[in-house]
Amino acid sequence: MAIREVREMGDDVLEKQCKPVTKMTLRTKILIEDMLDTMYEKMGVGLAAPQVCILNYIIVIDVGE
Repeated sequence: MAIREVREMGDDVLEKQCKPVTKMTLRTKILIEDMLDTMYEKMGVGLAAPQVCILNYIIVIDVGE
C-alpha cells in the first residue's frame, strides 16, 4: 500500500472536527492499510486518521504481543 505524510503537532488539520465512519467501504479498508503501513514505517504504535490528513474517526494501534 502507500506510505502517507504524517502531520505533526501544530499543524492546523489536527485541530479540525472529524466525522464518524458509518460503514466499511473499500476506500476505508485501503485507508486503514495505508495507515498501518505508515505507522510501521515511522516505527510508531498508533496513528489517527487526522495525522494523515483524513478527517474521520479512525485509529490504528499495535502494542505488540
